[in-house]
Amino acid sequence: MEWSKSSIQSLVSEFKKEVFSNENLHEFVSSSAYDTAWLAMIPDDPRKQNCPMFENCLNWILKNQNQDGFWGETNDEGLPTIDTLPATLACMVALQTWNVGQENIDKGLAFVYSKAEILLKIHYQNLPRWFVIVFPAMITLAQDASLELVFPQGSKVVIDNIFFKRQQILKTEELVDKSQYCDLPLLAYVESLPSTYNVQQKEIVKHLGNDGSLFQSPSATAYAFMATGNIKCRRYLMSLVQNCPNGGVPVKYPMDEELIKLGMVDRVQRLGLAEHFNEEIEKILAKIYRDQKNHKAKPEKTNTLLPIKLYKDSLAFRLLRMQGYEVNPGNMCWFLNDAEMLKHIEENCEQFITVMYSVYTATDLLFPGEYELEEARKFAKRMLERSIKRNKDHNFVLSKRFHNVIKHELKLPWIARLDHLDHRKWIEEYNVTPLWIGKTSFYRLSCLDKKNLMQLAVENYEFRQLIYRNELEELKRWSMKWGLSDMGFGREKTTYLYFAIAASNSLPLEPIVRLIGAKAGIIITVADDFYDMEGSLSELEVLTDAVKRWDGKGLQGHGKTIFNVLDDLVKDITSKCHTKERSGIEEKIRDIWRETFVSWMVEKTWSHSGYIPSVNEYLQTAMISIAAHTLVLPASCILNPGIPIEKLKPAEYENITKLLMAITRLLNDTRSYQKEKADGKMNLVLLHLNENPESHIDESIAYVEEIVGMKWKEFLKHVLMDGFDDMPKPCKNIHLSCLKAFQMFFNSSNLFDSKTALADDIKKAIYLPIDRTPKHFLKPLPSPVPAKKDNITKISAIFYGALKNQGSTSVIKQQTNFGKISIKRPEKVHIPVRFHFCFI
Repeated sequence: MEWSKSSIQSLVSEFKKEVFSNENLHEFVSSSAYDTAWLAMIPDDPRKQNCPMFENCLNWILKNQNQDGFWGETNDEGLPTIDTLPATLACMVALQTWNVGQENIDKGLAFVYSKAEILLKIHYQNLPRWFVIVFPAMITLAQDASLELVFPQGSKVVIDNIFFKRQQILKTEELVDKSQYCDLPLLAYVESLPSTYNVQQKEIVKHLGNDGSLFQSPSATAYAFMATGNIKCRRYLMSLVQNCPNGGVPVKYPMDEELIKLGMVDRVQRLGLAEHFNEEIEKILAKIYRDQKNHKAKPEKTNTLLPIKLYKDSLAFRLLRMQGYEVNPGNMCWFLNDAEMLKHIEENCEQFITVMYSVYTATDLLFPGEYELEEARKFAKRMLERSIKRNKDHNFVLSKRFHNVIKHELKLPWIARLDHLDHRKWIEEYNVTPLWIGKTSFYRLSCLDKKNLMQLAVENYEFRQLIYRNELEELKRWSMKWGLSDMGFGREKTTYLYFAIAASNSLPLEPIVRLIGAKAGIIITVADDFYDMEGSLSELEVLTDAVKRWDGKGLQGHGKTIFNVLDDLVKDITSKCHTKERSGIEEKIRDIWRETFVSWMVEKTWSHSGYIPSVNEYLQTAMISIAAHTLVLPASCILNPGIPIEKLKPAEYENITKLLMAITRLLNDTRSYQKEKADGKMNLVLLHLNENPESHIDESIAYVEEIVGMKWKEFLKHVLMDGFDDMPKPCKNIHLSCLKAFQMFFNSSNLFDSKTALADDIKKAIYLPIDRTPKHFLKPLPSPVPAKKDNITKISAIFYGALKNQGSTSVIKQQTNFGKISIKRPEKVHIPVRFHFCFI
């Protein structure tokens, strides 16, 4: 165990130094092969054109070809994404331009031939706009660079249609459409526009940003520099390369540093590593919160992509609110008032799947009266469900694995998931770091895919498992020692209870806190079953009286065992409290148990006599009998800082505790009404049905669930925000953990009473090591046997059609095998080495 702890500490120190202490955040963004290729094409001297201006970009291309022959992104199954086609073509052109890397080019050509067909067919129904614009241009560029580019016969119809779609885009869109702010304008793809489009130099210069870039796109700016020689473009490119010392440049520069930092925090938390980086996380979020307070301007309709802003705003909202900062829902719900943006998202929901996922998860943290967030949640949920439905097998943006993330999110709400198991899913199954789709690539944080981070996550998780196994064995010995595990009646839930308490909270807790909570839960379960099914009315009256007096004299059998173990537990809790008022605390804890036993006795009396209480009368007793407060309040005494002694007084609990008691009772009622009806007991579902005899049972369940939903929002506000309860943050977190455990048990069925439903989850949480085997949802296609030349369709004609500003360009019709559509080829599109520089 010490070795594991030492290894974890070493990895933590390494990651802090490598990531959190590094001020050049651009190093953390994954490189775009496509954009790097365009920088590699720029000649150092346009007159001689004998060497590249950015040789390290060219070297990056030579060193970063995938072993399967492509450049570009892979999904988390290790398979090439759709962006690899234009990226690979661009990289081959860059190598051909400088007459280097023939072996790389040959491998790239083989990849295009062997894999283009399946990639195009898989993604054809959902090809993004950028691909439709860029891919045809890269085919043209590759051919003009004299690359022997061939595609299989089966891809001809798909390619034909892609050219047709591009023609439609070029015919219908303005070069810079001011109303278009969800996608980049056509001018941002200037390197991919055909010469017939006749983009003037002055048009390019007119739209250069203050930083010298063309829409912060390295590839577009590289083209702009080669076409105009503009000194501002040169400075931008120089700055870009200096900040990317490995030679690979990102798809966008400069990157939003706040977004990079938010991505770091999000990833670290999802992997269960937040406890090791508390100081760094707090520093990042505190600064972002201050900046938000100082910049409250509403978003403007500019060429800055608002979907990216929405992604950032929703991510910041979730992380800041979870940290306890007071954030306004309007910070992320502004998109609801933009009808044009909503329409665009609905029409292109697959392309906004990461944005909608971020919005949806942010709305997990709803407070009462936040109707904007409720609307945002409904919209995001609808978009996610639509995306999943449209992409049953694949999604062009991400992989099937991320689809599984979303399915899990929609199926099982955050409030019903245990932190520890969530961390395992992100380590083992959801090992992806998606941000959003860029111009021709993903925006990813490469630092979050580092092997040492995943190694840290795995070791940290398995170290926790080792602790949990040891504690569970200790708990089992304790249960056997007191005879609680073989009482001969009721439910034996030692493992269930420990699992729920340990796995529900990702915060570092002293082992004694988990054990105290689990022991209290075991006693509650045994005693509750004794009152419900085993003890006679006279036995229960004697036990209740003994607890009220806190004197076990005269008790026998099970009653004596229950009292003795309870007395021992209370003394154990008191001895471990961080306070001098131990005697006072001991009596307060006794009082909590006294009212719990009395509530069980009241319910037993009702059941025995057939008495039906009113709703208010029932809730006053049932909120106590569920015993959630009996779990959290004594355990909170051991925390440092612990709960103040005055907060332990029955009938004067803090609102957060009262809400916990109410919600857990109602959760239990929605899933146990059948069992309790058979036992002659009442709960709120049955009482509502009794008072509304014309209603159906489902309506009564829905009525109770609606109350739970309202109270949950109020409870969450008390947990996350200061000023509502005079209770230390660690004590509030214990309340949250307890409620999440109850929600897990009673979310869709009564898992607590099942003997097998949680078996797999318990194994994953405590016993089974992390599965480090990569999961492949799709098998890569085997490389086909090369066809004979006369059986290959060579793409030697490009479909442009009638474009605006065509002028007197000569168009040559050429017969092809692309179907009935006539193919037209304009005059040659010059590759970069032939550009005429015009220094301005």
